[in-house]
Amino acid sequence: MQRFIFKNKNKLMVISGVLIALAFISKWASGNLTIFNLALIIASIIGAIPIALQAYQALRVKVISIDLLVTIAVLGAFIIQNFEESAIVTFLFLFGAYLEQRTLNQTRSAIKELVEMAPESALKQMENGEFEEVDVFDVDEGDILLVKTGDKVPVDGTVISGQGNINEASITGEAVPVEKEKDSKVFAGTILENGTIQVLADKVGEDTTFGKIIELVEEAQDSKSEAERFIDKFAKYYTPAVLVIAFIVWLVSKDVELAITILVLGCPGALVIGVPVSNVAGIGNGASHGILLKGSEVIHDFSRTDTIVFDKTGTLTIGNPEVSKTNYYSKDPSNALAYLASIERESGHPLAKAVLDEIGDIEFLPVENTEVVKGGGIIASVDGNRVAVGNIALMKDQGVDLSNKIKEDAKALEIEGNSLVLTAVNGKLELMMGIKDQIREGVKEDLARLKSLGVKNLIMLSGDNQGTVDVVSKELGLTKAHGNMLPEDKSAYVKKLKEEGKIVAFVGDGVNDSPSIALADIGIAMGSGTDVAIETSDVVLMNSDMSRLPHALGLTKATASNMIQNIVIAVGVVIFLLLSVIFSDWMNMSIGMLLHEGSILVVILNGMRLLRYKLR
Repeated sequence: MQRFIFKNKNKLMVISGVLIALAFISKWASGNLTIFNLALIIASIIGAIPIALQAYQALRVKVISIDLLVTIAVLGAFIIQNFEESAIVTFLFLFGAYLEQRTLNQTRSAIKELVEMAPESALKQMENGEFEEVDVFDVDEGDILLVKTGDKVPVDGTVISGQGNINEASITGEAVPVEKEKDSKVFAGTILENGTIQVLADKVGEDTTFGKIIELVEEAQDSKSEAERFIDKFAKYYTPAVLVIAFIVWLVSKDVELAITILVLGCPGALVIGVPVSNVAGIGNGASHGILLKGSEVIHDFSRTDTIVFDKTGTLTIGNPEVSKTNYYSKDPSNALAYLASIERESGHPLAKAVLDEIGDIEFLPVENTEVVKGGGIIASVDGNRVAVGNIALMKDQGVDLSNKIKEDAKALEIEGNSLVLTAVNGKLELMMGIKDQIREGVKEDLARLKSLGVKNLIMLSGDNQGTVDVVSKELGLTKAHGNMLPEDKSAYVKKLKEEGKIVAFVGDGVNDSPSIALADIGIAMGSGTDVAIETSDVVLMNSDMSRLPHALGLTKATASNMIQNIVIAVGVVIFLLLSVIFSDWMNMSIGMLLHEGSILVVILNGMRLLRYKLR
């Protein structure tokens, strides 16, 4: 029976409203008070049933809810035979709940749209080589899938044949089609606008980038901020306090109607709903712009950030460095180049690809006894020779002679913003490569926007040499920049900033950034970065677009401000209503309930403004 009543609560509200309208029409048309009172009594009972049941369920778990206050108020109105107010109060309360639920559903539209974008089926290659349509949950890693024009990509995977343009708005927030060909990466939930491709499944189901986005947004919208926890605790004690105050008023004044009116007007409905609706709307806006805010607490902390620390490679720079210059220190560098290429082929360092691209086609040699020197480079045996590849610090540590000319060459390359890769064979320096990364387009403007949003310190930490770091820092107008930083140096620096009282956000993309991301007040990961960095972060920029960062900061500031506005509105209306009851003659229970429900609608609509937020 309870389930039936709750399921049809909106229908009961409509019936109650119709009966109230009929009551007043009959009174104005014929002056028949019997029909007037009967219709209002039935309307009151119909409206009070779901409210009383909710109050009962709350009492079962030892919670004195707003529903209990309204139920007692309706019973009191019946006792004093004020059926007009009891009917209007129940109708307005149900109507307010209906509006609240409807508008809250709209604030959750971002996650709803995401879920609707999720692929449901896939064309999977069977054992006979034919492609058959299967449920997306029947796809496993390693399966080959066919994606046709207009289809959703069902998995995260790699294109093995074909080409086409894919709309990746569900992942990046950008609707501009991205060209895909063999070896390109594709993501679940994106749409192939033209062409036909075959995809090798790398990640399926909840493990896909799209699956993780939905999971993270759902977790974020269900989380509670410090302000919400405080308000929940406040409401827990405030609601019984209103009940006690109303009882005391009745004892002192013997005015039942005044006591009942205080019960109705003291309900903290707008206060309870105001903060959650702001948080949900803010998180929803972020999701629709390719920004994952992992919870309400993140919004609170990020909005107060005064210091942002950046990794350089892959964050402020593109992360696709190229060799700009090579200096040779032997007559025949061919052997050294072969040794260098053989070592770099086995390296995962960002500069290794640039080195291999520069050397081109060459015969690779067996590499033995590889030793990785943290923050320095690699030492290995190649074709019977001891080869050291790395920075100047490694060369000095290995006793490699660095002449004045070599030092001058190194300084000149560093001044131009190059990272250095030196190669020594059997203790003698053979060659030096200067490798340069390009600054991300628009980053300088993005950093200026962050400053305009109140960020006082923009700091760069990099494992690169200080000369390269200084060049990038000067071009971007950073507050500070430190080079030659190991992962532990970066995290120690973040810890130092926090100890100085700064609220620190760290932006990075690699495994080596994870300790700093986890340690910072707000960890921000670039979406193209490693899974570890994304998992340990509080904010994810899904398409690694730095222009999302100012939007994210501006959004959290707007959300935090919106929460305060809603609290002020809610508290202000309650104070106004209670003072009006005590010091005026015009305030009654019906007018008070109308204003009370109006305040709930106002805070919801105010919170919903965040769905349309754009950084100016």
